[in-house]
Amino acid sequence: MISLGSLFGQSSPPLIGLDISTSGVRLVELADAGRGVLRLERYASEPLPRGVVVDGNIENIEAVSDAVLRVWKKSGTKARHVALGMPPAAVITKKIILPAGLPEDQLEVQVESEASQYIPFALDEVSLDFDVIGPAANSAEDMEVMLAAARREKVEDRVAIAEAAGLAATVMDIESYAARAAAVRATEGAPGAAAGQIVALFQIGAQSTHISVMLDGDTVYEREQPFGGTQLTQDIVRAYGLSFEEAEARKKAGDLPDNYGSDLLAPFLENAALEVTRAIQFFFTSTPYTRIDQIYLAGGCALVPGLLDIIASRTRIPSSVVSPFKGMQLGPSVREQQLRSEGPAYLVACGLALRRFG
Repeated sequence: MISLGSLFGQSSPPLIGLDISTSGVRLVELADAGRGVLRLERYASEPLPRGVVVDGNIENIEAVSDAVLRVWKKSGTKARHVALGMPPAAVITKKIILPAGLPEDQLEVQVESEASQYIPFALDEVSLDFDVIGPAANSAEDMEVMLAAARREKVEDRVAIAEAAGLAATVMDIESYAARAAAVRATEGAPGAAAGQIVALFQIGAQSTHISVMLDGDTVYEREQPFGGTQLTQDIVRAYGLSFEEAEARKKAGDLPDNYGSDLLAPFLENAALEVTRAIQFFFTSTPYTRIDQIYLAGGCALVPGLLDIIASRTRIPSSVVSPFKGMQLGPSVREQQLRSEGPAYLVACGLALRRFG
């Protein structure tokens, strides 16, 4: 069995979550504060040059590994074991039914046999992992197994990045799985949370928006749309003649001309709200579900001024921004005020860091 890198397995502490996205690298280290409380020890980010990561593909391993080393040093962590994420589009997942009680060696053979039916590549070209979920719903003699497979070269690219930075890739997860784990933890006990609630998580990143719809914590729908904050940055570049990097920095700082709000930000917000409402309508037409009870926003664009309000207004669904570190203690190096403005961008990194606790 060619392992995907402990995709489903538990990890050994200490472990840091390392999220490599199109726009940058984000690091999170969590610790156990006791009595079921977690502590955010440290977090940090480092931007990536444009074009080094495109659609989840690593185009320049050296540039990314350099950024990883910089963010590791900036954070001050001593941990060298990391949990990394694969883009959802790069991983094939499938629930399969197998006879219960199979010995480990026979289970691996059965999983490989089943996997060959769903994976459009030769098995020697993929990294494969599986996890026994539990008894099958309709048969006590069978069990449900989740298998996951990715092209081996894509997994090895991320492992090589970690190794080039002097780190060890201990866990390889799926980014959307990590994000959901962090979101579920952060929203437990939220107002209105109850059994049977249908929750939509919109992760609005630089170039794409990933939508996960969950029922009682289980994913019932996933989709990715090509919309993100880079569109607003490019509008700023064209309108004011700035470089992309300067436009991104001034966008984050709010340091733009007076007409920015009416001429650029307002149309972007309208477009974002339209993308969200379209995604919801597509969910309704392609699934048996006819309602969403709560919307959560995350990602680097979640705190764009006015975004939350316009989405809540257009969808008429209660909406809020996910704070992935909600309920955690903060380590001495963490600045609470800065965390409020940056936290939603760390949802995936936080979910990866949670793998330290199984």
